Amino acid sequence: MFIKYIGVVFWILMVMATAIFKAGTIETLDILLQEIHKRGMKLIMDLVVNHTSDQHPWFVESRSARNSSKRDWYIWKQPEDGKEPNNWRSYFSPSAWEWDQRTEQYYFHSFAVEQPDLNWENPEVREAIYAMMRFWLKKGIDGFRLDAIALLAKPEGYPNVADPQDIRYLTNNPGLHTYLKEMNEKVLSQFDILTVGEAAYVTPEEGLKYVGEDRNELHTLFHFEVADEMPSWDMLRFKDIQKRWYEGLKGKGWNSQFLNNHDHTRQVTRYGNDKQYRVESAKLLATMLHTLPGMPYIYQGEEIGMTGVRFPSIEDYNDLAMKNRYEEEILKGSDPQVVFESLLPLSRDNSRTPMQWDETPNAGFTTGAPWIKLNPNYKEINVKRDLENPNSIYRYYQKLIALRKDNPVMVYGDYQDLSEGDPNLYVYTRELDGIRWLIILNHADHETPFTCMEGFRDLNNKLVIANYIDVPLKTSLVYLMLRPHEARIYSL
Repeated sequence: MFIKYIGVVFWILMVMATAIFKAGTIETLDILLQEIHKRGMKLIMDLVVNHTSDQHPWFVESRSARNSSKRDWYIWKQPEDGKEPNNWRSYFSPSAWEWDQRTEQYYFHSFAVEQPDLNWENPEVREAIYAMMRFWLKKGIDGFRLDAIALLAKPEGYPNVADPQDIRYLTNNPGLHTYLKEMNEKVLSQFDILTVGEAAYVTPEEGLKYVGEDRNELHTLFHFEVADEMPSWDMLRFKDIQKRWYEGLKGKGWNSQFLNNHDHTRQVTRYGNDKQYRVESAKLLATMLHTLPGMPYIYQGEEIGMTGVRFPSIEDYNDLAMKNRYEEEILKGSDPQVVFESLLPLSRDNSRTPMQWDETPNAGFTTGAPWIKLNPNYKEINVKRDLENPNSIYRYYQKLIALRKDNPVMVYGDYQDLSEGDPNLYVYTRELDGIRWLIILNHADHETPFTCMEGFRDLNNKLVIANYIDVPLKTSLVYLMLRPHEARIYSL
């Protein structure tokens, strides 16, 4: 059913949809959908069903009184020895519990205190969620990105944990897949759509429970073994992650490929070289994402090589997780500047500065005041400049996407890593129906020699694409000296 969607997904579509629901109207959405579909595109909506705002009418009613009809739509608990019900922390703060003075109970929040978690054990909650989902699907949207979907089921009994800092206990708990199967049966299976789950702390074995084609839950998922659990580039670790997920899902379910999103530092800054080799490393990372097994996702700005930002003060940042952690460490007596410096590399605001359209004020993003400062490099890095340059990062992304549309080997081909143990080179093949492509990546700031493997040296080859413009269409693959962050694809 969802095969026709397998290609490249732009995060920007979800951002556009979210912005409309915040500031626009249903009529605006109808126009957006019409114009997107007219262009042969799809719109996937960001679906948040783990929590709501504390301003949501459901929660306003729930906290109005203990005997409220919606009290059990959220998770309320009595104090334990005059304190929080347990020692769990949230993603953003030292405790997952917030005291409500009016009703003298704590409510549970996996994220910010303004984001109380829904009680998925309550069938009324689930039915209300399903009705909301049907509304948007009947509008004609083409699928859902299911936010924080691994958190719906809570640990039975809400016990204290040995290590509150390791918040894996908030995810993948018993009962979760019962909810997802029910959601699929009552809603998702009734529409021709794509679903992708945001699932933290999943292994390939756990991931298969979400996307196994025999399980009737979701089509694909985001796992975070790279973005959450690999702070800086680690080639050997990355190869191991790719191998395990490929082998774990092959023939059974569908994977996703991404290196950052709105919660992570931009990929060219974190995993590439955003200074001397910004263009080359941005193109290399794009080559890798479009040729590894799974569906590549592009976060807005990656297609022009936008970089992470470094503001001078904590006051310049809006990232709630960063600011709360800063305050938490300062209260412990830590040095403010040391704490600030330690939080900079992985601040979520690294990827949340306004989109850089051109060199005009506010980078052409708005005539008003943006929610956060712009990245100061917007006059050098912007869409207008990339559109004018035939060898730009943007034009390279266009070529990769066109190749993926026209060559099923990039989507469905078997994957084999030929460079296990090499910390700089990533060399692998994709093979389908007698067509074999060789991908060669030098993920390093220096030149790296490549010696072709036995069995490949004498094959006829043709260059498919390269991120340096002077690579010949035909060359001997017996020995190559690859330049910094050089990427090549050959058809063999």
